[in-house]
Amino acid sequence: MTKLELAPKGILIAVGGNEDKGTYPRDKKQFHLNFFELGILKRIIDAMGGNEAQVEVITTASMIPEELGALYLHAFEVLGCKKVSVMDIRDENDAQKPEYLERLKKASGVMFTGGDQSRLFRIFSGTAFHHILLHRYHHENGFVIAGTSAGAMAMSDIMIKGGSSQRSLLKGSVKLDRGLAFQENVIFDSHFVKRGRFGRLMEAVATHPFKIGIGLGEDTGVMITQGNVIETIGSNLVIVVDGHHIKHNNTSYAAPGTPLSIENFRMHVLAFGNYYDIRERRFCVGAKQLAKETE
Repeated sequence: MTKLELAPKGILIAVGGNEDKGTYPRDKKQFHLNFFELGILKRIIDAMGGNEAQVEVITTASMIPEELGALYLHAFEVLGCKKVSVMDIRDENDAQKPEYLERLKKASGVMFTGGDQSRLFRIFSGTAFHHILLHRYHHENGFVIAGTSAGAMAMSDIMIKGGSSQRSLLKGSVKLDRGLAFQENVIFDSHFVKRGRFGRLMEAVATHPFKIGIGLGEDTGVMITQGNVIETIGSNLVIVVDGHHIKHNNTSYAAPGTPLSIENFRMHVLAFGNYYDIRERRFCVGAKQLAKETE
């Protein structure tokens, strides 16, 4: 099989948190972006097929699932999408319920909300629900898995489950665990620019140097197609950390709490409309450059 044949047919959308949910500004002229046209939730709806899409919001990661579910229902409705439901899955037994499995099989896509990414792995990993998600993402054109904050961080096979930004780049400041493995060649971090999480993503990548680190700014995300091509969406920045060219790296033998020493990281800063090819590790300013270089 070729790499293209092995590529997922679905779409992955990872968001850094605090996405604009459709709150229409009173005076739109004072804003640089028209959130209704450039907003992330609008892009998610479009990726799922438009306003007739059947969207399932999954609030499992949150400790306030009812409040958050209501917020997303309203947000999608404001944006014109009427077929939206909330899956209130709170434990492993819920993730096996036939009613949820049937709804998942019929959905155009799912949206994982924020909260605790470890809950997502603990509750979904290895369940029938998880297997259906993986199968649809890999084999069905246009099926969308979207997630914000914790919902984004849980998408990779190696997941950041916690860690101090203040102590970043001291050995052990980042806590890693297994994720849901929708995307196997990256590590996501969220709320990235505002919370200064550069150091903890760098440590995560130094620990797994053949992964690409993707730091998602707030109200910003990436749309990944074919499991490989990143398009930046939203109003802020995406930081890409590439450890493939690291030379000196003491991460494996440094004592806990001591400074890390890492040579030759590569970093890219992506704004709205920029692209990044994960497989070729190539930055592209826009779609035209990406198309030209992949001919």
